[in-house]
Amino acid sequence: MSNLVIVESPAKAKTIKKYLGSGYEVVASMGHIRDLPKSKIGVDIEHGFKPDYIEMKDKKELISSLKKQAKKSDKVYLATDPDREGEAISWHLAYILGLDLNDQNRVTFNEITKSGVKNGMEHPRTINIDLVNAQQARRILDRIVGYKLSPFLWKKVRRGLSAGRVQSVTVRLICDREEEIRKFVSEEYWTIDAKLLASGSRSPFAAKFYGTPEGKMELANQEETDRILAELEGEAFTVGAVKKGIRRKSPAPPFSTSTLQQEASRKLGFQARRTMKAAQELYEGVEVAGMGAVGLITYMRTDSLRISDEAQADAAKYIGEKFGTQYLPPSKRVYKSKSNAQDGHEAIRPTMIEMSPDKVKDSLSADQYKLYKLIWERFLASQMANALYNTVAADIHAGKYLFKASGFSVKFDGFTTLYEEGRDDAEDAEGKLPPIETGDALKVKSLGGNQHFTQPPARYTEASLIKTLEENGIGRPSTYAPTITTILARGYIEREQKALKPTILGEVTTKLMEEQFPNIVNVKFTANMEKSLDEVEEGKEDWVSTLSEFYDEFSATLEQAEKNMEGTRVKIPDEETDIICEKCGRPMVIRLGRYGKFLACSGFPECTNTRRLVEDTGGICPKCGGRIVVKKSKSGRSFYGCENYPTCDFMTWDKPIEEKCPRCGSTLFKKTGRFAKIHCLKEGCGYEKGVSKE
Repeated sequence: MSNLVIVESPAKAKTIKKYLGSGYEVVASMGHIRDLPKSKIGVDIEHGFKPDYIEMKDKKELISSLKKQAKKSDKVYLATDPDREGEAISWHLAYILGLDLNDQNRVTFNEITKSGVKNGMEHPRTINIDLVNAQQARRILDRIVGYKLSPFLWKKVRRGLSAGRVQSVTVRLICDREEEIRKFVSEEYWTIDAKLLASGSRSPFAAKFYGTPEGKMELANQEETDRILAELEGEAFTVGAVKKGIRRKSPAPPFSTSTLQQEASRKLGFQARRTMKAAQELYEGVEVAGMGAVGLITYMRTDSLRISDEAQADAAKYIGEKFGTQYLPPSKRVYKSKSNAQDGHEAIRPTMIEMSPDKVKDSLSADQYKLYKLIWERFLASQMANALYNTVAADIHAGKYLFKASGFSVKFDGFTTLYEEGRDDAEDAEGKLPPIETGDALKVKSLGGNQHFTQPPARYTEASLIKTLEENGIGRPSTYAPTITTILARGYIEREQKALKPTILGEVTTKLMEEQFPNIVNVKFTANMEKSLDEVEEGKEDWVSTLSEFYDEFSATLEQAEKNMEGTRVKIPDEETDIICEKCGRPMVIRLGRYGKFLACSGFPECTNTRRLVEDTGGICPKCGGRIVVKKSKSGRSFYGCENYPTCDFMTWDKPIEEKCPRCGSTLFKKTGRFAKIHCLKEGCGYEKGVSKE
């Protein structure tokens, strides 16, 4: 008996082969084997959007090998990933290998473990054509938008640009946020802060000015603040009403794809692409000492928060044994998925809870370990008891004015003993209050006014952008990483540390899209399109009708845009700098060329002077005294090197800082991560000091 099992990747094939044993041959298709042609649109719009799929050129030998192996096998199983994309790959494989679409030869694995593979093989089914049609509709829709809109942008802006159903609205979100920041008018406000000492206590606690017992007062300027401070001078501070209570804090649910990407960005500094790469490896299987290849997490493309009864029981047993029964919740936790969730898979969790991060650390790469630890701790914490806090809120009277103080102490740490969710915004710090009761007199240690200014909304980070995309129903979690990668590569946005900001090109293109193709960059329209594709997947909508409805309107809009902009071309403004051209004395500007940004003389074409654009760090090279500038590796990672390369070969991953070495006066560098420190790289110096881990 000979059975052939086809998966996407060699790593996955290796892990599954281990569980299936003899009688099964497991091979990889290396992803898609058929696709739309790159040289043309490849869709017959006039005849029901019929796609013109072709065998991929670099897969010819592989396809030939698959056909031979399928021919000599008694049974062929299609075991590609359990999602739309995986279903489509299986459908293409069935077509090329001549398999019967009514045959029950499709198997899926939510986890690549012995039980997961066994369960999948025991429940084969036919290919889900609704899933395939949803993938086809999405692929064709994106192809139509890309291949019809991109040439328009080439003609009206510049060559090499692209537009996309999800990418264009994502760029618009970032542009809109930048416009909010520009238009924001900062307003002054003041606070009065007191440091008070209770009787018998050595440590003062903080109290904030509230107003009067009749209501809250807003302090708009220094004059008003000084007046109140003058009135408070010499007043006795006395404790009024004291309210005590208990606050319960529940754990965050286990990860979905988007929350994993968000948390990995916040806590690990991973970009979405890096997160998904490590997650894919953990799912497909890694070599664990003493166990061989094993999949350590469940399928990582999911928007469900569902957890199997078996996994919950294993987690409860582990928590009871390792932490104590007091850390178990009174009843089984059930997390509700979002209304638009597909719920096809479980949430992301470890496949074997007993495989703690410490047990597998030596078998994993640095990225795999960090991500696995995050997933393992988040899942286990999601099954633990609430944390309990004793809370205290006190009114403090001073003459006719009222201050407020609040604090907490941990009554029971619960799930926080293991894990707490990261945040995009800063929480107001609450301190610990000493024992105080109504009527207690307090001693004033300090009292003063502080000036503040309202702040504009923060630029998006990858974490906050992904959160916004998900909340608005734009794209699907599996598309977030490639979308962000694409708009960065196209030069529509750029990174400024962790923040994402639009480039001039991004803003010019988005403005044009808003004027001529309002629906393509409309958040609600894009979200509704996503709902339509979900309904195709659920068998509620016909995929051809869905495409037709979109195309009729899109085609008319494109035709009108061509008329509106006939004979016109959008100019991308130059980015001004204070750098002076050494040839003619005019200011240099930043321009965008084929290979990225560069400096050019604003006097072009009279002056054709150009220079490389480098980002100066302010640091001095410890080898030759040249400037240290920011450079990019082939993978896009920033490092720091001497401007005099290749004459000087100094480079480092550690960031130069303003502080100078107290021993030799050279630039100091900051190393982050597990062995964080500040150190001098001048040969023979050796100065270093520790820093807090970031």
